[in-house]
Amino acid sequence: MTFLSKRALIATVLLLVLGASLGYFRGWFDNKQVNTKAPQSNGPVNIELAPTDIVIAQKISMTQGLPISGTLKATRSAMVKARVAGELQALEVREGDAVAAGQVLARVDTTEYLARQRQAQQQAEAARAQVEVAQRQFDNNNALVNQGFISKTALDTSIANLNGAKATYQAALSALDVATKAVDDCVMKAPLSGLISQRLAQPGERVSPEARIVEIVDLTQLELEAPLSSTDALNVKVGQTAKLFIENSKASVVAKVLRINPSTQAGSRSVLVYLGLSAHPLLRQGLFVQGSLGTQTIQAVVVPLESVRNDKTEPYVQTLQNGKVVHVKVATGLKGEVDGKAVMALSELSEGTQVLAPSAGAVRDGTWVTRNNSKP
Repeated sequence: MTFLSKRALIATVLLLVLGASLGYFRGWFDNKQVNTKAPQSNGPVNIELAPTDIVIAQKISMTQGLPISGTLKATRSAMVKARVAGELQALEVREGDAVAAGQVLARVDTTEYLARQRQAQQQAEAARAQVEVAQRQFDNNNALVNQGFISKTALDTSIANLNGAKATYQAALSALDVATKAVDDCVMKAPLSGLISQRLAQPGERVSPEARIVEIVDLTQLELEAPLSSTDALNVKVGQTAKLFIENSKASVVAKVLRINPSTQAGSRSVLVYLGLSAHPLLRQGLFVQGSLGTQTIQAVVVPLESVRNDKTEPYVQTLQNGKVVHVKVATGLKGEVDGKAVMALSELSEGTQVLAPSAGAVRDGTWVTRNNSKP
């Protein structure tokens, strides 16, 4: 046997051994895969749901509203200003202090104004003395005229002097009133009860008339000035209510439409709507709030907001029909709250439709469902 024949024989034997080995291992692997493969059921998929995993679509009254926002403003506020010039004294209130109507807030130095008051008082007393002198002269001349000792011309002169003295006295009294008012104006009092929001002067400063001293705001009456488009404003009426949320807080307050501006704003053509707010400890002047103004009440079928799923191209809800899960496409509707829980109105559902609650999670369309009433 030649060398080449031996090599060919060896190669043939090796190929046969390799082929037999591959066939053996392939058969072993297939058997193992068949043995380890999980048994498959050709029957429908079935899941169990607890009673809490199913909710019933309800028909309720919902308020359809307009989104509104704006800054709060106190309806009652006052800027206390100096009425006379002078050195500011006894200003002890600061921002945040509560004040009552009529409370003394500050004073202007009264030295100069008291002196002017005394001067006016003395001038009035002097004028009154002149009236008394003129009155006695008139009485004497009147008696002499009756007795024929003097002419009536002298009596007329006495009457003129008396009237002039009386006029001078009245002018002096008016000057005294002005001086007294200036003394009273040195004292600055709170025109209303509220809180100090700004302190714009310091004790010891020399202030001029109309200089701003402090600002007072009454937080018991706040108002929201909300701009609305002219189209939206057509549905707004006095007395309608709104639910507003405070900036950076979950707290909400109720507001009521008090007035509607009869004119549109220049440029924006918006209509200003004024809403009064009920008292709330978190409300402050200048605070930003936003919410919804209810314009009309509608009847709608609602489901929990989280039951409306968005993991497909279109929103849908998982309904339960004849023991099977059916996905129903929906158009997102009006949002609201029922018992503190967010809900959404859906026109595609009828009242009483069984819908899978958010706790059920995502369930494949067509899945059969059994209820386990023993499940919590």
